[in-house]
Order: sequence, then structure tokens, then C-alpha cells
Amino acid sequence: MVTPRGLVALLLLLLASGEENTTEEPRNVCRKHNNEDYYEASSLEDKAECFTKCGQPESESCDVENLQRYWLDYETHLVEKSLSETVNMSFVKALVRNFRTDTPEDLIFSLQPTQIPRQVTKDEDKPPDRVRLPKSLFGALPGNRSMVRLAVTVLDIGPGNIFKGPRLSQEDGSSVLNNHLVGLRVGHTPVTRLAEPLEITFSHQRLPPNMTVTCVFWDVTKGPTGDWASKGCSTEPGAKGTVCRCDHLTFFALLLRPILDRATVQALKHISQAGCGVSMVFLAFTIGLYVALRLSRQRFKSEDAPKIHVSLSASLFLLNLVFFVNVGRGSGVSDAACWARGAILHYFLLCVFTWMGLEAFHLYLLVIKVFNTYFGHYFLKLSLVGWGLPALIVIGTGSANSYGLYAIHDRENRTSLELCWFREGRAVPALYATVHGYFFTTFLFSAVVLGLVAWKIFTLSSATVGKEKGQNWKGVLTVLGLSSLVGVTWGLAVLTPLGLSTVYLFTVLNSLQGVFIFCWFAILYFPGQSTAAPSSGTARVDQTHSVSHG
Repeated sequence: MVTPRGLVALLLLLLASGEENTTEEPRNVCRKHNNEDYYEASSLEDKAECFTKCGQPESESCDVENLQRYWLDYETHLVEKSLSETVNMSFVKALVRNFRTDTPEDLIFSLQPTQIPRQVTKDEDKPPDRVRLPKSLFGALPGNRSMVRLAVTVLDIGPGNIFKGPRLSQEDGSSVLNNHLVGLRVGHTPVTRLAEPLEITFSHQRLPPNMTVTCVFWDVTKGPTGDWASKGCSTEPGAKGTVCRCDHLTFFALLLRPILDRATVQALKHISQAGCGVSMVFLAFTIGLYVALRLSRQRFKSEDAPKIHVSLSASLFLLNLVFFVNVGRGSGVSDAACWARGAILHYFLLCVFTWMGLEAFHLYLLVIKVFNTYFGHYFLKLSLVGWGLPALIVIGTGSANSYGLYAIHDRENRTSLELCWFREGRAVPALYATVHGYFFTTFLFSAVVLGLVAWKIFTLSSATVGKEKGQNWKGVLTVLGLSSLVGVTWGLAVLTPLGLSTVYLFTVLNSLQGVFIFCWFAILYFPGQSTAAPSSGTARVDQTHSVSHG
């Protein structure tokens, strides 16, 4: 028989057990699927927490697709069901109003992130962040409505992975400007293919030189969860802001991406190191072949052209060697050591530029000027210029304390590459003057000389009666060989802003310059090749017109 006291105790145990069994785990709003639209303030705040939670290592899994759909449908809710004309929350601000479809002028709205969007009158100054909706947009809407409801939304998507998509999921430093999206919705039907595009202006500070901007919209048809796309949008970057023009209404953003992201920098670094390693081997072969020929041929000692080729090979070999030691090893060294590394790298780079210019000068004397080309102590004078002029420039640059640690950063301020080179900031003018300016001076001279030589080769070849079969091909190969000596491939640096393809092409061709020089040297001077036809090289011309005395 159960006593009353025992019965009470039994009931308490059952109640306690029932509470344990019915206790719910904390709900995860970032995974919860909404069968209906919940857009009350509390629900919005819960969903907004996912902007920060989703994507963090310690966070629970998130249903990114459902969360993105939730916010994409929010504007539809504002237009169709919301009774309020404004939304003012820390993560979302919106303006919802009715407008006449026969509006006489374009509508401009302020998009200040800290303020609710508002209409700007024609007498006001235009705010830095704004959207302009052309009046033709309203007149082209289907139906005979006199009024239409418009929603303008500014959404802060935070640092998580919502609305990032595959284009921003990789660790390459890409980002959405200020994590802000601009949403536009007019009426109940989608608006596409506008005759006159809408115009959104995103304000920003001057961007780093390695960053590019693109106007994008969220395309729900791309991939399983959607992604950013730019079709139908044009980008007009400026110093203080970027203007986006698009032919449809949806959610828009300004995408910032590094021109050279971390993965690309590392890939180019590995390609450069591999190519430079191969070039160093072939440059060493070139120098070794020159020494062997100099010992075996008495006449070879008096020829200036091989000496110039080998001087260029030596400067290029030393530049590649310094590059191997320097690149990626800027951190962890003292300021003095980094200063010295930067100065040495600068010196041998200038030596390469100078000797390529001297190759062009020598070619000019041989092929263009031809007569009255005698210079006393010719090669000695060239050596003083080739090795001495860069030294004077480096001494002057170093006295201004221009050398130091140089780092390439992405948008997230992460370091992609470090090396000892020119200091960032005040040393930039010295970099432009002594590297960019010096290079373009020598390159333009070399390009002009090579063009004149090519013109002369093909003009004489076409005028020759009974010329050999395939003579034009020999002329083409001659020009290509000479271009490796005068550094024409370095001119691809001008085209690198066109895209990554030219960056890769520039890296590959220049890192293999030593291979091209060896091939040219071997064809000209290898035993058994000295009787080559003039169209296949300049050896015979070198021996005739370029001799230094004394």
C-alpha cells in the first residue's frame, strides 16, 4: 500500500523526469527553415545574428541558402505586406513608400549606412552614397497603375559567409565593400532590361594599387546557393567612389578583389623561381662556353660582341641569384641586412637594364650606323657604363634611406609576399624614377633600334635576287634572337594591367631569358657555326666593324 507521503514523492519524481525528457535544446535560428515569412523585429534580430555566427570556426552549421532566401524575400514582404514606411535597425535600414508611375523626374535616394534611406530633392547636394532611379523605369512598369510601392534597403551582411558565394569564399582577400548590400524593389513583379539603367554610387577611399572593383548583383540562379554576377552592370571607378549602372532591380554590392591575390602571388613566385633556376643553369653554360672559346680561339679575344653578351649574362645570373635569396625572406632580418639586400637587388636589376641598352647600342653601331664606328677602349667604356652607372644610382638612392622591407598586402591586410626592396611610402618616388623611369628609357631605345634592324633585315632580304628558300624565316629567327638580348620581353610589363594572362606571360618569358640568350650565343659562336649566313646572326658583322684597340 502506498502512503500519501510516498505518493507525493512518486509524483515529484515523475514530474522531474518529465521535465528532463521535455527540455528542448537551444534552437539554432541559423538552421531553422521558415515555412512562413517571419519578419517581426525579434525574428529579424535572430536572423541578423547569423551574419556574424555563420562562417566562424566555433559556430554551428548554418543553412546559408535558406538565410539568403530569407533576406531576398524581405523586400517582397516590405512591398506587399509591411505597414511601416521605415525600418531602422542596426543591421538593416529601409524606406518603403508609394510613388506615382508618371513621376516627372528621376528619383534620387540617400544610402548613408547609418541613416534610413531618404529621398533627395533636386535642390540638395548629392550625398556620396546614393541611388538614382530613372523616371522611365516607372513609366515602363506593366499594368495601368497610377501608384507603385518602392522599397529601398541597405543591409549589413557582416563578416560571415552569408551573401559571400563562391567568388568570395576563397582566401584571396576579396570582400564586399563595407559588407553593405543595396536592395531595390518596385511593385510585385521583377524589373529587368531597363532601357535606361539605374545608377548606384558607392563612396570609398582611394583604393590600394593592387585592388580592383566590380559592380555586382546577387544571382540566385548561379550555383546551389547563388553567387555574385556582373551581367547587365557596368563599373565606373573613381578616386572617391564607384558608379554602378545596372539594367534590373535586385540586391547590389561593390566587390573588391586584389589584382594579384595570395594564391596568384604564390603561383607567380613559384613560376619565377623555377624559371630563374633554369635560366641560371643556362647562363652558367653561356659563361662557360665563352671561357672555353676564348681559350681555344685566339681571334675570339678581340671580339667585343661576345664580351657584351657575357656581361649581360653575368648581370642576369647575379640578378636571378639575388632574387632567389631575397624573395619571401624579408621578415626576420635586421634593418641593415634588409637595406643591403634591397640595394644589391636594385643594383643588379639596373645592371641588367643597362647591359640590355648597351646591347641595343652595339647593334645600332653594327647594323644602322656601320661606318665611322671606331671607339678607343670600346669595351672598357661600355663596362664603365654597364657596371658603374647603376652603382652611382644605387649609392644616391641608398643615401636617401630608400631600401627596406616591402610587403604586398591583400584587402584583409594579410601579407601575400615580403622581400627587401624599396620601403613603402616615402621611397615610392625613388622607385618610379630609378626603376620604372630607367627601364622605360632603355626599353624605348632598344625597341626603336630593334625595329630599325628588323626593317633593314627584311628590306635587304626582299631585295636580294635569287635568295635562299626560307630566308624570311631566318630573318624572323634573327629578330627573335636579338629581342632576347635587348630585353623586349620586359616590355610586357606595360600590358600586365590587361589581366592575369599577361602577368603569367611576362613572368614565364622573363624568367627564361637566360635560356634564350644561351641558345642565341651557341648558334652564333659554337664551333662549326662561325660560317653562318649573315641573316642567321651578326657574328660576321661583329668581327668586321666592332674592334676595340688599346
